[in-house]
Amino acid sequence: MKKAKLLWIDLEMTGLEPDKDKILEIAAIATDMKMDEIARFEEAVKVDGKIIKSRMVGDFWEKNAKTRDALIAGSENGKPIKEAEQELLEFVNKNFGKTIYLAGNSIHQDRKFIEREMPELNTKLHYRMLDVSAWKIYFENALNKKFTKPETHRALDDIEGSIGELKWYLTFLK
Repeated sequence: MKKAKLLWIDLEMTGLEPDKDKILEIAAIATDMKMDEIARFEEAVKVDGKIIKSRMVGDFWEKNAKTRDALIAGSENGKPIKEAEQELLEFVNKNFGKTIYLAGNSIHQDRKFIEREMPELNTKLHYRMLDVSAWKIYFENALNKKFTKPETHRALDDIEGSIGELKWYLTFLK
């Protein structure tokens, strides 16, 4: 079986503060370095209703009410974070060799949540990460080229958008 090199992860959380917010949804796509998909993973995470009620408020969630409601509904039937982490670890063990590079858009933020809520997964990840947002900064500011991807704020859709975005940037290298 072909082993993946990039673990594309996107997390949807109740907010962006790792010490206060919780992971609601996990998606992962395993790819090779050509961005060819090898496998995918998706899971909803059960979060205490009190946290959801206190953290999923404000302008962002009001503007994205449909997404908010879908994430809340998913969480009601989701798995505890430790169980979701174990399933994700099985996915990683099946599809990766020794080196696992984390990839995504602004992946450093997701990594903070991984460190806090999925510490066993965190120990398997290489310290180097492929962050598409670094490419975005360069292309928009130095080359005046902009990639626009849909902002669904759903984990799997966001990963697919990030992979497409990186593929687009790479076309400029040929």
